[in-house]
Amino acid sequence: MADPTEADLSGIPAPQAPRSDPETIGGRKLKPSTLMMGHGFDPTLSEGSLKPPIFLTSTFVFPNAAAGKRHFEGVTGKRPGGAEGLVYSRFNGPNQEILEDRLAIWEEAEDALAFSSGMSAIATLFLSMVRPGDTIVHSGPLYAATETLIAKVLGRFGVHWLDFPAGATREEIDAVLAKAATGRVALIYLESPANPTNALVDIAAVAASRDAIFANAAEQPPIAIDNTFLGPLWQQPLRHGADIVVYSLTKYAGGHSDLVAGGLLGKKALIDTVRSMRNTIGTICDPNTAWMLLRSLETLELRMSRAGENAAKVCAFLRDHPKVERMGYLGFIEDARQKDIYDRHCTGAGSTFSLYLKGGEAEAFRFLDALRIAKLAVSLGGTETLASHPAGMTHLSVPDARKAALGITDNLVRISIGVEDADDLIADFDQALSAI
Repeated sequence: MADPTEADLSGIPAPQAPRSDPETIGGRKLKPSTLMMGHGFDPTLSEGSLKPPIFLTSTFVFPNAAAGKRHFEGVTGKRPGGAEGLVYSRFNGPNQEILEDRLAIWEEAEDALAFSSGMSAIATLFLSMVRPGDTIVHSGPLYAATETLIAKVLGRFGVHWLDFPAGATREEIDAVLAKAATGRVALIYLESPANPTNALVDIAAVAASRDAIFANAAEQPPIAIDNTFLGPLWQQPLRHGADIVVYSLTKYAGGHSDLVAGGLLGKKALIDTVRSMRNTIGTICDPNTAWMLLRSLETLELRMSRAGENAAKVCAFLRDHPKVERMGYLGFIEDARQKDIYDRHCTGAGSTFSLYLKGGEAEAFRFLDALRIAKLAVSLGGTETLASHPAGMTHLSVPDARKAALGITDNLVRISIGVEDADDLIADFDQALSAI
């Protein structure tokens, strides 16, 4: 009788060589929502695990000394392109690399990077681009922490800034860029829709202005844009002339209000420059956060679509309410210039909008305090509906005069619609408005 501990392996096929999921089938290019389920991960390399394990390790073993040297040549910039393998978790890791591969897919970017927060992504971008005496040209308003970083932090190191309003015309953009072009312009930084007003920037006009004004310059400043409010489902800035797209992955990409992360994606040469700075200062996201983002990306399209549908229903109710002064919702644009930008750049109105109530801070606070389903909290893009008071919260540090100029008033409430039942949300907003 055969020993039962001895298995007959004669009929078992040899292990398969590592393979990657297909990007096309029968000549059909697969959609991002399909690729989110497996792109960049081979189960055969992880004991057949359907999902990537979390690689909780600080360092990685090199196959030989020559490989270690070659990896560090990439990490230190002696050879372009970064490490060709895993080195150390401040530089790269399996979870982060799979995440970056999938982030790039949504907008067909050449490369992508993941960071520990949206602001660490922005800070690393700025530090990799600017030198003392440079100018950053940006749209306004920006997220308050971004404005603080430019004006107060980088300003201490001799970096200057000039800005133009989010809805600026080509002529207005030309005037600002021409003034800045007397010195070195390190970066053109945009935020569209702007936080918290939802004002749109004409990305194509900015790109055309940059190309014209810096046509004979030794170098052209790259265009980076914070696309957190709309992307990647409702706006893809690389298609309209941007070079780098910035995300707070905390928001729609994470989408469950349980993580903090940031991302950059765009042209590989620029991403490599930022990667070198990230390697130096260690702003990469941790493997657990990267793993959670991989989970969230699988439902990104579903969550954003549902939230967008809900927002359209809620805003239709709020639009004509007697206690609402006006709304900053992209589905109700009345300004012809903004509508033109929306039609050319956007494929949806999103689920985050500004609500201007009749009254001031007291009325806004009464409304916020009366909400029962919507949560009084900052952030956006989660599965739950959130409401906040930008003038007294996220943009409190912005000087009063600049807040007034940018339309960040005391009667402004920012709302991010989630995936709850739309009629339940309408009932909540209706009863909260009755408290004013």
